[in-house]
Amino acid sequence: MQRSAPQRMTSETQKSAVPTPAKSPKLREARFEDYAQIFALAAKFQLHTESYTGWTHLWTDNPAYREIDGKFPIGWVLETPDGAICGYLGNIPLQYEFEGKRLLAATTRAWVVDAGYRTYSPLLLGTHLNQPKVDLFLHTTVNSQAAPAYSIFQGLPVPVGAWDRTQFWITSERGFCESVLRKKAWPLAKAISYPISAGLFVRERFRRSHFAAGIANMTECAGFDDRFDAFWEELRKEKSNMLLAVRNREVLDWHFKFALSQKAAWIYTSEIGSKVAAYAVFLRQDSPEARLTRVRLADFQCHQREQAPAMLAAMLRLAMERCQRESIHMLELIGLTPELEKALQSASPHRRTLPNWIYFYKANNLALGEKLRNPAVWEPSLFDGDSSL
Repeated sequence: MQRSAPQRMTSETQKSAVPTPAKSPKLREARFEDYAQIFALAAKFQLHTESYTGWTHLWTDNPAYREIDGKFPIGWVLETPDGAICGYLGNIPLQYEFEGKRLLAATTRAWVVDAGYRTYSPLLLGTHLNQPKVDLFLHTTVNSQAAPAYSIFQGLPVPVGAWDRTQFWITSERGFCESVLRKKAWPLAKAISYPISAGLFVRERFRRSHFAAGIANMTECAGFDDRFDAFWEELRKEKSNMLLAVRNREVLDWHFKFALSQKAAWIYTSEIGSKVAAYAVFLRQDSPEARLTRVRLADFQCHQREQAPAMLAAMLRLAMERCQRESIHMLELIGLTPELEKALQSASPHRRTLPNWIYFYKANNLALGEKLRNPAVWEPSLFDGDSSL
C-alpha cells in the first residue's frame, strides 16, 4: 500500500458559509455499523479512511481493546434528527508502561465534521478527553486547524523532539523535483524536472557520501517473530523510568499488520547472535495530492543507548538505498530526540518546517502529569498515537 501521510483532524474547523442547522445534532458512541456513513463523510473532505476490515482492525485486533474486553468507545458521532452522521471522532486504546506500571492511553482518529455543524466539533474532542478510565491522551497528528482546540482542553506539547519540523534526504532527484514543481503549479513540470534534477543529483550524492558506513549483522525482516518478545522484555526493564509504548510481538503485529501485508513497512534489525539488539521500522507514507512518494521512520529502539546513533544511521542507510532502488522520492524523519538529531547532522539532511507542533498530550491525573513534564522520561516517536497505524 502506498499510503498517504495521516490526515487526521483537518476538516472540523474549516470555515463555511453554510448556515447553522435549526436542530442540534445528537452525540452518541460510534458503532461498527456506522462505517458506511463515516467513510462517506471522511471522503467528502479528502480524509484518508481505511477499508472496513482495516478500520475495525484498529479495535477488534487491538491488544489494548481486547485487554479491557471491548469496554471502550470506538469513538463518537454527531447524528442529525433524521439519522444522518454529520460528525465523527475515532477513539483508539493503546498500552503504555511507566515506572513499572501499565497505563491505558487513548488517541484519536479522523476528526471530521460536516459544514454547518462545526460549532459542535469541540463536543467530540471534549468527550474524548473526559474519559475517566484513561490515564493518558496522546495526539500525534494535530494540524494547524485543530491545534487551538487542544489549548482549550489543556493539551500540552510533548517536551522532547522537534515536532514542528522534519529532516529528510532526497532519494529520487527527478521525481522529487517534479513533485515540487507540480505543487507550485508550474506548467510542463515533468519536462522541466530533468535539467533541474541533474544539478541536484550531484549535490545529493555528495550529501549521502557523508552518511555512516554500514554495520555488520544488519538484516531486513519480513515480520515480527518471537525474538521481539525477548527484546521487549529487556527494553521495558532498561527503560522502566521512561514512558514507553508496549512493543511486544502481539502489539507490533497489530500495529503494522496492514502495512506489512501491503509491503508498505520495512523492518531492519541489528542482531547479536540469535538476539535482536536494535530494530527500526520504516513506513511508506506518500502524499498523493503532491504526487510525492515518501518513506518515514516509524519506530526505532536500541538496547545499548551509546550504540543508538550508529545503529540508526546504519538502518537509515539501508532504507535510503532501498528508496533509491525503488525510485521513492524522499526519506523523512520527524520528532527525533536531540541526541539522535545531533548525531545525524554529519549526514547533511534537508529540513522542512511544519505549520505547527503536531504532538500533544494530556495526563488524566495530577501526579502523572507532573512527572511527564520532565523531558527525561520521554522518548516519543511516530509509533505513538495513530501516526503510523
